[in-house]
Amino acid sequence: MSATESTRYVRLRVDVVLEIDGPAELTEAAEARIDDDEFMPEEERAHAREAAREDSAEALAYLVEPFDLIRDVPGIEMVQASWSSEEVEYDPDALEWDLGEEDGAGEDDDR
Repeated sequence: MSATESTRYVRLRVDVVLEIDGPAELTEAAEARIDDDEFMPEEERAHAREAAREDSAEALAYLVEPFDLIRDVPGIEMVQASWSSEEVEYDPDALEWDLGEEDGAGEDDDR
């Protein structure tokens, strides 16, 4: 199959693990973003503020915008995006956190 016959759509998956060392600053930034969102109805805004105060993962979700990752990439147009965040137990030495294994990158690391 030539490049012109191949699919035009690509799914980009990104996993990022973040350490929150300033939860108050994170919450404050999320609340500011929520307050600045001119399209969010007021009843939803109150719920969003409360969720951001109670859960750092929720606060982070209000601050992350997938479009920002590809905004300046030439030759593409975002068709669809979704994202989520959740609090997790993190052990950098555990095998489950070896992110290179999904794409086979970890297989050649020992050579």
